[in-house]
Amino acid sequence: MSLASTTQLQLPPLALYIHIPWCIQKCPYCDFNSHAVKQGIPEQEYISHLLADLRQDLGYVQGRAISSIFIGGGTPSTFSGEGIQAILDGVRKELQLTDDCEITMEANPGTVEAARFAAYVAAGVTRFSIGVQSFQTEQLKALGRIHDCDEAIKAAQLAATLPLQSFNLDLMHGLPDQDVAGALADLQQAIDLKPPHLSWYQLTIEPNTAFASRPPVLPEDEALWDIQEQGHMLLQQHGYTQYEISAYSQPGLQCRHNLNYWRYGDYLGIGCGAHGKITVPETGKIIRPVKIKHPKGYMDISKGYLDESTEVAPEDRAFEFFMNRFRLLEACPKQDFSAYTGLPVTSVEDALAKAEQLGLINNTELHWQISPKGARYLNDLLSLFID
Repeated sequence: MSLASTTQLQLPPLALYIHIPWCIQKCPYCDFNSHAVKQGIPEQEYISHLLADLRQDLGYVQGRAISSIFIGGGTPSTFSGEGIQAILDGVRKELQLTDDCEITMEANPGTVEAARFAAYVAAGVTRFSIGVQSFQTEQLKALGRIHDCDEAIKAAQLAATLPLQSFNLDLMHGLPDQDVAGALADLQQAIDLKPPHLSWYQLTIEPNTAFASRPPVLPEDEALWDIQEQGHMLLQQHGYTQYEISAYSQPGLQCRHNLNYWRYGDYLGIGCGAHGKITVPETGKIIRPVKIKHPKGYMDISKGYLDESTEVAPEDRAFEFFMNRFRLLEACPKQDFSAYTGLPVTSVEDALAKAEQLGLINNTELHWQISPKGARYLNDLLSLFID
């Protein structure tokens, strides 16, 4: 297929991801860049490096305001309220934020304290994402979580009382030895807490995790499908709309930061192992910077913060674009493809025609949209964009 550019790359919206790598203990399913606390957290030292890292990336901003910030980990709520205040004050000093900038912070129920959460909100956090994962004691133990059911419920109840734009509960299904009834009971408990947003996703065994070396017994495929179908119906009955493969929200309360990822927006990434995606119209390049992964190496000032920076080759951009875009159930404007990849629509016409023929997408004059069948067979859909 022809990869000749038909248009100059356009600058998409810009977001900021901030990585805090420490947690109380490493969960056996987790493949994120997180490190269990052993001798205390060097909070102030790390914050100074975060802000220095940000200053080195200011050239990527290219005049844009930040539309969302996501503080992830690890467990960012291991940091003090003063620490989060210092980070966000430093960010606001260097960057312009949109008036309605969404600022999300991940938190685990085992680290939730009312006074600390109020301090995070005072610092500027507008949205919490609370890692509940399950409300069943035995499941929480199997997953290596440090909280119990009561702490999970209290964390959600606390979030509901704070002056936030929204809050999210992270919930897993397909857990070790979990049956359909147990998964739906977990989901119903989450719904009863009335979160504006629910991330509801299946546990998968990732390489280089404790579960990969000692795999637990997971539900059979038939049970997993029943959980997905019945859980989806339950969420719909309570007013939640699925807008992404594993995310549901009340109307108008989608996670804007994640929407920017899936719409192939740009983002700065600061902190240990943080990834970024940056469009450079002047050179026609899309680059992906990655920061040094381990905290010790990251805070070694003699090395700098950048581990590597790779260019997204033109022949890889169609796959990247649709890998992100087809996670969303919303219609994708066709004009965004050329604007954000620099490729002509003709370069993907054959693949999209086959996808439409297979019933994996719907195709209109102005939009492409993943179908329910395409969402179920997403990997098959995306394989059409690999040469």
